[in-house]
Amino acid sequence: MSIEKPFQFLDVPRESPVKIEVPIRLLDFKEIYQDYEADHAASQAARCLDCGNPYCEWKCPVHNQIPNWLKLIEQGRLFEAAELSHMTNSLPEICGRICPHDRLCEGDCTLNDGYGAVTIGSIEKYITDEAFKAGWRPDLSDVVPTGKRVAIIGAGPAGLACADILVRNGVGARVFDRYDQIGGLLTYGIPPFKLEKQVVMKRRQVLEEMGVEFVLNTEIGRDRSFSELLEGYDAVFIGIGTYRSIRGDFPGEQLPGVNEALPYLVENVKAVMADRPPDTSMAGQRVVVLGGGDTAQDCNRTAIRQAAESVTCVYRRDELNMPGSRREVHHAREEGVEFIFNRQPMEIIGSDKVEAVRVAETRLGEPDASGRQTPEIVPGSESIIPADQVLIAFGFQPDPPDWLAEHEIELHPNQRIRVNDNGGPAFQTSHPKVFAGGDIVRGADLVVTAVFEGREAAKGILDYLDE
Repeated sequence: MSIEKPFQFLDVPRESPVKIEVPIRLLDFKEIYQDYEADHAASQAARCLDCGNPYCEWKCPVHNQIPNWLKLIEQGRLFEAAELSHMTNSLPEICGRICPHDRLCEGDCTLNDGYGAVTIGSIEKYITDEAFKAGWRPDLSDVVPTGKRVAIIGAGPAGLACADILVRNGVGARVFDRYDQIGGLLTYGIPPFKLEKQVVMKRRQVLEEMGVEFVLNTEIGRDRSFSELLEGYDAVFIGIGTYRSIRGDFPGEQLPGVNEALPYLVENVKAVMADRPPDTSMAGQRVVVLGGGDTAQDCNRTAIRQAAESVTCVYRRDELNMPGSRREVHHAREEGVEFIFNRQPMEIIGSDKVEAVRVAETRLGEPDASGRQTPEIVPGSESIIPADQVLIAFGFQPDPPDWLAEHEIELHPNQRIRVNDNGGPAFQTSHPKVFAGGDIVRGADLVVTAVFEGREAAKGILDYLDE
């Protein structure tokens, strides 16, 4: 079917897939958006102006050929759209669900000013979901095996993307991960209401069909040595992410009832996957979440689903400067989360357990080294927020394993792995046989940037193997 009517956006408004009503979606942890039907996806894709210089592609970290696969969906050419989507993105069905499209491709859509951006993320999700259901798989029939093998440490987005590119170029990829499922934080950190876990399991099946091998429940440095990988493979890729939580360094952080965001989210996901109650439940509790990123929103919306009495999110800057997805903030508000902006946590109050959080009002001052305005405390503005539980979501830092130093793999002062200082192939470390990408190189960032770096590192590995 082909619509191909010029200026479709004038007659067809932006329509996201149907969203489940709040009272229903709070009963479980399932994704909150239903699927597009084919006609709906086609009509929404047809709204694209096919700009001569598509800003959406430039804003996308993997530079998806967005107008081209929108046109294919408009014409009903699903398999071709899936093939094109995979040319730039190894995990399109996942990025279509969890990318902050409002800050990336859709935020730069020409129609975003007045008519409503094209629903790029929802269509990206639709393409791969429906293509997989219809039997489409990446075509590797022309791939010639090279006999080379690469070990990949970490089955998160960077490692999966690296493996995808390698096997498409005839290089064997074996992925090691400490968890019992692939995905890293895709599986264990991101709540199922944003990314149901069968989506990641389907991607595992597809990657295994492509020839990727997974060695799970295996931690390098504990179950296998890094030396073994260096000796047994032609190259090694490190994509171990950032898992060490940033602390606030204010009084009361050690009180019972103060929880780090990531362990809380991981435990809840494991409980949902196992269909059991979580070890840490916020049921009936007054919950205060400290932080303004996507992890904070995940905590907000998880606590609400655990039947918290109330959830209050406290952030030290204003809403405009909040780093999290605007869409996620909107969902959290719909679900009953209260936001308090321009408040700096000063102390967690309590004797034997959490009783409250003391905060001070802030105003934004001069920009810091990153260009963001620095919050400054307003004298005499302190107040108290009652709390039974506190979730700290200030972000994550690298926690490099000891074996990096043992093999002279250099780090930056902030503990991220140093790459490309030797002028060699892309994402090569100080050890010529070792490459790295994703959060352990860039710092905590988006899934889509980790995908990009994993793919680029794989290209660097291919260059190295051809030397």
